[in-house]
Amino acid sequence: MHFIKEMWMFLRSRKKLWLGPIILIMVLLGGLLVLAQGSVVAPFIYTLF
Repeated sequence: MHFIKEMWMFLRSRKKLWLGPIILIMVLLGGLLVLAQGSVVAPFIYTLF
């Protein structure tokens, strides 16, 4: 949780708030790929990329 707070303070102080949605989407896609690694849904997810 400390890392998220530090990242938010960095983005806010450097006026880089536009990076927030990009980082969030990258984390969500990474989590989706990790969760789908051994599942039956994996071939359908990989066709999206």
